[in-house]
Amino acid sequence: MPPPAPRVTAADIAAARAAIRDVVRHTPVLPSATLSAVGGGAVVLKAESLQRTGSFKVRGALTKLAMVGDASRAGVVCGSAGNHAQALAFAARERGVRCEVFMPELAPIAKAEGAAELGAVVRLAGASVDECVAAARERAAAAGLVFVHPFDDPHVVAGQGTLGLELLDDIPDLATVIVPIGGGGLASGVAIAVKSALPHVRVIGVQAATVAAFPGSLAAGAPVGVDGALTIADGIAVKRPGELTLPLVREWVDEVVVVGEDAIAEAIVQLAEKAKLVVEGAGAVGAAALIGGQAIASGEGTTCVILSGGNVDPGLLAEVARRHETEAGRRLVLFTRVPDRPGALATLLALVAGTGANIVDVEHLREGVGLHVRETAVQLVLQTRGRAHAAVVEHAVTEGGYAARIVS
Repeated sequence: MPPPAPRVTAADIAAARAAIRDVVRHTPVLPSATLSAVGGGAVVLKAESLQRTGSFKVRGALTKLAMVGDASRAGVVCGSAGNHAQALAFAARERGVRCEVFMPELAPIAKAEGAAELGAVVRLAGASVDECVAAARERAAAAGLVFVHPFDDPHVVAGQGTLGLELLDDIPDLATVIVPIGGGGLASGVAIAVKSALPHVRVIGVQAATVAAFPGSLAAGAPVGVDGALTIADGIAVKRPGELTLPLVREWVDEVVVVGEDAIAEAIVQLAEKAKLVVEGAGAVGAAALIGGQAIASGEGTTCVILSGGNVDPGLLAEVARRHETEAGRRLVLFTRVPDRPGALATLLALVAGTGANIVDVEHLREGVGLHVRETAVQLVLQTRGRAHAAVVEHAVTEGGYAARIVS
């Protein structure tokens, strides 16, 4: 008969809190008027994006080092999409031990550089977190290092659960917790901490739809892998739940829902615009679920959305911001033709400027477009004040004698 699966208890989480209290930051809980209006109840944000290293992962990493004690003297190693790698590098530096991390070859540059800056030896290996975890296990066995799993470890789960204890401290009328799920360490740890004290609190896990392994695994009663797919929520892009975390999620988490990529992108922008918080895709899935209606705020008591991390590449942040501007009608790409003679472009630009639109970019297009020999195509990227203003700009250009077409 196989040995019983390890358990994680409220006492384990309390011990973890005592072990990491000297380093871990007690992150703030902030009210959100925007999400409260959307959800129809009081909603607050647990800004774990402001945690040391930019995510909750440092809680589990520090706890693991504390619990293995002298065994970590030779060093530690992990496989990670980025946040766990940075967290373990930071924890190892704080405790004075050597650290190696294995990350996917396409891991966000900011996260790989972040781990290296914290003193870790970074090795890019494989296309997924699972492949990196396997490589890290092999390295640990060969070099006598302590392997630190990103989620499927009772010490790590207990460490992540310390976030739940902070919710109990800060939200007296806590009713619902909405938490991201990748491998399940954070969701299960928080649920154990919260529901051990307040069994009535509802805990809802949220996954990215393109890499959502938990719904099928919960239905099957065993870990079921899913095919890897691109997602902007790379921090929770785990293709298979853990042997430890799946039963914990089944026991303690009330529901698991999924959200799409467009919803995650919109949530990132909403959090930046309304809450003034920079949150990565994995950290924004809870807000996306609330905005999209996959998760419902409690009518009585407070709903807490956990923003689990803020380590987003600036390039991705710029892309989702541009996408939002386009969707809101505040960014317009207009295509038209002008006579190929001096002053023609200046006349068009003056017409557009007269509408109050801001001209961001102007591009001449002479190839691949059916043009008269004496004309040229022009594509303008414009900033407007919204859809109504964009319509005014298009009307003005058309009335000015230009055959205008909105590209986006």
